Amino acid sequence: MPFTLATWNINSVRLRETLVHKLLTEEAPDILCLQECKSPVEKIPLEGFAALGYPHMIARGQKGYNGVAILSKLPLEDAGGLDHVELGHARHVAARLENGVVIHNYYVPAGGDEPDREKNVKFGQKLDYLTQMRDAFRAERPEKAILVGDLNIAPREDDVWDHKKMLKIVSHTPTEVEHLTAAQEAGAWVDVTRKDIPEGPLYSWWSYRAKDWEAADRGRRLDHVWATPDIAGAAHSSRVLKAARGWEKPSDHVPVFATFDL
Repeated sequence: MPFTLATWNINSVRLRETLVHKLLTEEAPDILCLQECKSPVEKIPLEGFAALGYPHMIARGQKGYNGVAILSKLPLEDAGGLDHVELGHARHVAARLENGVVIHNYYVPAGGDEPDREKNVKFGQKLDYLTQMRDAFRAERPEKAILVGDLNIAPREDDVWDHKKMLKIVSHTPTEVEHLTAAQEAGAWVDVTRKDIPEGPLYSWWSYRAKDWEAADRGRRLDHVWATPDIAGAAHSSRVLKAARGWEKPSDHVPVFATFDL
């Protein structure tokens, strides 16, 4: 059952409902994982998505903050949601496809502005969240699984516009990269995007603060698609839809795609 999956931090699913419609209409992924929905589940505009051929949704939400949802053309079964660090945040949801593949959709905490847990509680929460992800994967090694989402870390030197300048900036500090790598290795996750596009700069986020985001191109790869080794070889055709950053009233993130022949 081949399917194409996309992950996208939408930065308010209700505010940007028309952009989701545009993506579903023009790109038509079989599954779309959204982060930062900023909506209770019952207020996510599913009716419009269903009319476009996406009647299935598994989600966790809350008013005004966080929130994760998996929209699908294919039938889904709710496979749970984790509240790492007991923050009470809607940051993870999992769904199981009929072929047994489990999709994990994560929205890792951003971590604030200061990369010091003593000065910045949010940074400590981010590191602890990643540690609990690692521990969960160690306790139960995932199989036949895909992990996607806004992980809020650009791990490689070519995942940011300037490696040296970004070393002390939250999202690319060595300690964050170490924590993300530990979580990835604990689950033996394969970075599907970099498997398919192994070389060169690759970004999925551009700040709203840039007057001309495209000309400056000071991006970061914060959005990821991983898969367990037993199915990673079936993944191909990864791509980043950079054009979505130029849509009207866009998210600061763009969709990342991968296709799986399963």
